[in-house]
Amino acid sequence: MDWETPLKGLSWIPPQRIRQLERFGMNIAGDLLSHFPRRWEDRNRFDHFPQGESDTPVCVCGLVQSASLRRLPGRARMFEATLVDERGHLLAGHLTVRWFNLFWVEKVIAAGQRLVVFGKPKRRGRQIIIDQPEFEVVEDDNETSIHLQRITPIHRATEGLSTKVIRWLIWEALKRVNPASIPNLIPPSLDSSPRADALRHIHFPDSFETLSQARRHLVLTEFFGIQLCIATRRAEQMAKPGLAHAGAGLLMERLHQSLPFPLTGAQSRAITEIRADLESLRPMNRLLHGDVGAGKTLVALSAMLLAVEAGFQAALMAPTQILAEQHYLNFERLCTPLGIRVALRTGNRREESGPLPLFDPDVWQKAVVSGDPNRPARPVEGEPDIIIGTHALLYGESELPRLGLAVIDEQHKFGVLQRAKLRDQGQLPDMLVMTATPIPRTLTMSLYGDLDVSVLDELPKGRGKIITGLRDSSKLPDAVKFLSEQLDAGRQAYIVYPLIDASEKMESKAAAAEFEKWKTLLAPKTCALLHGRILPEEKDAIMERFRKNEVHALIATTVIEVGIDVANANLMLIENAERFGLAQLHQLRGRIGRGAHKSYCILLADHSDLEAVAKLKILENTSNGFEIAEADWQMRGPGDLLGTAQSGLPPIRIGNLVRDTELMHQARGAAFVLIEKDPTLSQPAHAIYRQLMGETRRLEFSQVS
Repeated sequence: MDWETPLKGLSWIPPQRIRQLERFGMNIAGDLLSHFPRRWEDRNRFDHFPQGESDTPVCVCGLVQSASLRRLPGRARMFEATLVDERGHLLAGHLTVRWFNLFWVEKVIAAGQRLVVFGKPKRRGRQIIIDQPEFEVVEDDNETSIHLQRITPIHRATEGLSTKVIRWLIWEALKRVNPASIPNLIPPSLDSSPRADALRHIHFPDSFETLSQARRHLVLTEFFGIQLCIATRRAEQMAKPGLAHAGAGLLMERLHQSLPFPLTGAQSRAITEIRADLESLRPMNRLLHGDVGAGKTLVALSAMLLAVEAGFQAALMAPTQILAEQHYLNFERLCTPLGIRVALRTGNRREESGPLPLFDPDVWQKAVVSGDPNRPARPVEGEPDIIIGTHALLYGESELPRLGLAVIDEQHKFGVLQRAKLRDQGQLPDMLVMTATPIPRTLTMSLYGDLDVSVLDELPKGRGKIITGLRDSSKLPDAVKFLSEQLDAGRQAYIVYPLIDASEKMESKAAAAEFEKWKTLLAPKTCALLHGRILPEEKDAIMERFRKNEVHALIATTVIEVGIDVANANLMLIENAERFGLAQLHQLRGRIGRGAHKSYCILLADHSDLEAVAKLKILENTSNGFEIAEADWQMRGPGDLLGTAQSGLPPIRIGNLVRDTELMHQARGAAFVLIEKDPTLSQPAHAIYRQLMGETRRLEFSQVS
C-alpha cells in the first residue's frame, strides 16, 4: 500500500467503514495518515481521581460501579455513571460523570466496564463531578496495546467513527504503508528527517520528545506549502502587466487643505507608499491595516483621487449597506467641492448625484490649481468618477469600464473569489484592501503574505478619550442612571445586544425584546431599534434621525460594528458582553470616541463566569487594538478572528499560528528563496514541491468553493 492507494478496495477495512471514511472526507491512504491527533493522553500513568475542582482537565481510568438514566423537566435527560479507581486507592473515593441529552451514550456505557474519561472536575456538594466528558470504553482484547500503556492519540471523531476506531485504522495503515511512497516535502535546510517517521511518531510516539520532533517536521511541511502558494501568487502578480493610475496629486492636495485637521504621520507614510504603487507599472496589491479610528478611509480617498485625476474610475466595496451609504455621504461631502462625481450602488439603492462631468485634463489641471469653481468640462455621460457599493458592484452590467483602483473595506468579510471578480473589471486596476481588525504579524504572513502592507499605528489628534468599565449585570440600574445624565447633557448612546430575538438555545438578552424596556427607562428621550432584519429604507431613515440627534439612544445588534460614525454619540452600553469576542467588542467600542467629548463604554457581564471576566478586563485595561487582537487570537484562534474560510487560507491541520510563529518565519524564508530561484518550480528537483503546493491549493479551494 502506498500514499495514493484508494481506501475503497482495501480488504482489511470493512465496507461500512469505507463509506463512513468517505463521508468524513477520507478517500486515500494519505488522507487517513494526515488525520492528525488533536491531543494526546499519557496512558502509561493516569491522573489520580480528583479531590476538588480544577480548571485543568484530568484524564482518569476507572471502573463503572453504576450507571443510570434520569429524566429532567421537559424532554431533557441525564445519563450518570459512578466510577471507582480500579487501582485500589482507598482515599480516591468516587467520581461522578454525567452526559445530558446524548442518547447514544446510554447504549455504550454499562456497569463493570473500564472507562477512560477526560474533562474538568467540579464540586457539587460532597460530589466531584465531570460533566460532558470525553470518554472511551476500554476492552480487554488484542488491541489493548494500541489504546493503553502508551502515549495515546486522540483524533477528531465523527458519527459512526469513534476516536478508538480511527486510532485502530491509522495503526493498521501505518503497518501496511510503504515508507518509500512518503517522500519529504520540505527542503533539507528546514528538516532532513524522514516524513514517514514523523507520521508514525505523530500518531504513536515513543516519548513526548519524539512527538515534539515529529510535530515540528509536519508543521514545517504544512507552513511551507502555504508559503509556497503565497510566494508563487506574489510572483505571478508581479509578472502581470499593469498601468500607472496616478495623477499629479493636485486633487489630493486640495482635499488635504480643506480638512480641519492635519494628517497623522502614519497616514502620510501610507499615502506615500500607495502613491508609489499607483505610479508604478506593476499591479498594486496592498493591505491598509490599522486600528479602529486610525483614518483608513481618508487614506483610501486620497488614493482614489490620484486615480481619478489620471482619468480612471475608482470603486470602494463595503460589506454592508449602512457602511456603503455612510462612505457615500462622506465622499460626496468631500468630493463635490472638487467637481468629482460620486455614485452609490447597493442591492437596494442607486443614488445619483447630479451629472458632474469629467474635465479636459490640461485646462482642468490649471483650474484645479487656481481653485476656479467654473471649470470647463468634458462630459462623459453616465460614468461616475467614484462608485461606492456593496456586493452589488460585482453583478449586473459592468459600470466600471475605466476602473483604475479598487478598494475593499473590511476585506475579510468578502471571499477571495469576490475580490477577484471586482478586480476583473476596468483597465488592469490596482487593488487596495483595508481592515480595521488589527491582525497579529504571524497571521498577516499567512493571510496576506502576497500583499504589501501599510500600517496605521497612530490615531488622529482631537479624538475623545474612551473610558471602558466592566460591571456585573446587576449594576444595570446604575448604568441607566449614568446614561440618562449623559443624554440630558445632549449626548447620544448605543445600547448593544448579541441577539435580535430571544433564543431558547442561548441565555442572552435580545435587542428586540429589550427595546420597550429602554423606551420606558430613558423616557422622554427618543429610542430606536436597529438590526439586520430591518428593511434597508427603514435603516436609512433610522440612521439619518440618529445623525441629526432626533434619536438619542440606538438599541442595536452588531449591525453597527463597522463604519458608523456619529461624533455626538459618546456612550455605549453592551449587555451580555461575555457573548462577544474581544476583537468584535473593540470594533463596537470604536463607534464612540469620534468627537471631542469624553466617551464611555460600559460592559455588563455575568461575573460568575471568571474566564469571561478575565477576558473582558483586557478591554478595560487597554485600547490598543493590536494588543487586543493578540489576546483574542490566543483565546479563540484565527478562524474566529477573521473567518479564514473567507480569506482563502487553507485549514490549518496541525500547525498553530499562535504558538508556531518561528516555524512560520522559517517556512516563509525557505519558500520565498526557492520561488525567487525557480518561480514556476519547473526544475526536476522541485517537482516534489509542486506536489505539496497542489495539495495545499486543493485544501484552499475546498475552503472557498
